[in-house]
Amino acid sequence: MAGEQAAGPTMTDEMLVQSTLSGEKAAFRELFDRYRAGAYRVAYRFVGNHEDAMDVAQEAFVKVHRSLASFEQRSQFRTWLMRIVTNTALDLRRSRGSSPTAPLSDEIVETLGEESQPERRVETPVERMEYGELREALKRALERLSVAHRRVFVLHAEGELTYREIAEIEKISEGTVMSRLYHARKNLQKILSNAGVL
Repeated sequence: MAGEQAAGPTMTDEMLVQSTLSGEKAAFRELFDRYRAGAYRVAYRFVGNHEDAMDVAQEAFVKVHRSLASFEQRSQFRTWLMRIVTNTALDLRRSRGSSPTAPLSDEIVETLGEESQPERRVETPVERMEYGELREALKRALERLSVAHRRVFVLHAEGELTYREIAEIEKISEGTVMSRLYHARKNLQKILSNAGVL
């Protein structure tokens, strides 16, 4: 069936976009399934709680669906989606005038390097306490980054986007992305070192 083919795993994002525009509902469902986890992770890092992150991700996909006909595919679908997710999340934060924090994911912890992490095999209460304290310290450190550095860091660590994709989203050069990511990591390490974590 055409609908089943549209949602097949071999379909590229571009093909799924075209199938969606042709009325194949299963095609957009496949796009949703491919990117909902990444959209949620990025949203969660900016808004700081599960409910708001779910709302942001859902709203972003609604916006994408409504605007799909105007998507000119000069950028990849994932890049376009993550730009919408990021802007939707930041709009929510601005509307509430808040700066929520969220526990850092394993991807962000890994970005800081293995030497900054406790043993992953957490069994004893002391180990659990130490790991929890580290994650809290990392969470606070991330919130102290500038918005520009935090955006690039989150998109790279949580959205798993390439330098080129982040450059498209932020409308900056790849060199600027690399520079901001470098400074974000250095600033995080400095903040954590000053806090006695590293």
